[in-house]
Amino acid sequence: MSHLFSPYSIGNLELANRIVIAPMCEYSAEEGRATDWHMIHLGHLALSGAGLLFTEATAVEPDGRISPGDLGLWSDETEAALGRVAQAVRRYSPIKLGIQLGHAGRKASSHAPWNGGQLVPPAEGGWQGWAPSAVPHNASEPAPHALDAAGLKRVRDAFADSARRAIRLGFDAIELHAAHGYLLHQFLSPLANRRDDAYGGSLENRMRFPLEVFQALREVTPASVTLGVRVSATDWVEGGWDLPQTLAFARALKDRGCEFIDVSSGGVSSQQKIPVGPNYQVPFADEVKRQVGMPTIAVGLITEAQQAEDILARGEADLIALARGMLYDPRWPWHAAAQLGGQVAAPRQYWRSQPRELKALFGETRFGQR
Repeated sequence: MSHLFSPYSIGNLELANRIVIAPMCEYSAEEGRATDWHMIHLGHLALSGAGLLFTEATAVEPDGRISPGDLGLWSDETEAALGRVAQAVRRYSPIKLGIQLGHAGRKASSHAPWNGGQLVPPAEGGWQGWAPSAVPHNASEPAPHALDAAGLKRVRDAFADSARRAIRLGFDAIELHAAHGYLLHQFLSPLANRRDDAYGGSLENRMRFPLEVFQALREVTPASVTLGVRVSATDWVEGGWDLPQTLAFARALKDRGCEFIDVSSGGVSSQQKIPVGPNYQVPFADEVKRQVGMPTIAVGLITEAQQAEDILARGEADLIALARGMLYDPRWPWHAAAQLGGQVAAPRQYWRSQPRELKALFGETRFGQR
């Protein structure tokens, strides 16, 4: 059997295969509420045959949005809007649903990428960002507010409240976003965290707030819902966050009941120099998997079926996440299954699309033709 199309379990979450659709921001929400775009976007990805589908990064408070169009889960209104989408997906697809909860920190209040992606200052309709320290992401940007004790509690409670809402909506997995230069990554990285209190300085102190947030989620998340974390394994900047620190963070998370690690990199500094290429982040996932012993998701320029199969066969990761490649080819799992001899779940409405030479692609389906 293909490694990619073999079943896998994370905690109590049973997946039909090892393909994960990574969170991908759509910048198309209205005041945090999911729209018809999300119904279309997540709906068609839910028919892909992947084992697990994550929503985009979902803000836990309005100030935590990356852009005005970011998805949110902080109110009854945002919960109801996202619930409508989740309910439709479940009606027509067996795919497991995950949600990524995050806070943009100092990278909040930005234009959508197709409008340039620059920070939107409050004077132009944006909002003030929050961060561990009053250090802007780019020198030309205004400094964010440094979170005080009340702010830390507010954000921590917001994460827990959003997790409760996600659980009410029936999500199968929750991923805490501590990567890509957003708030929790900002606390971890010495490039963004210049605090001189219990939340800054040493590695232990810089990990403190992200671990507190994780613990707050762990306390409200039942065993039936899998809980994990996305990390940036390195800042790709000398003197920044790096793999040895990531391993220490992953071990601390494991001790607190973390069930998987999704391994990415970069995002906290405009000075980063990333050697982008196929599998460029896989060695980080491999090290976390081998040294920490937690289920690990690899992501980043994994575009070909055999490439994904080989990563799993070598034991470098347990799951493979695709993002842009899935947008380009929403039936990527179908095509990978055809190449590797696997099977995928497909809606009955599409069964007749199965090529004759691939009659087992959707299982042993039969049709009566008139």
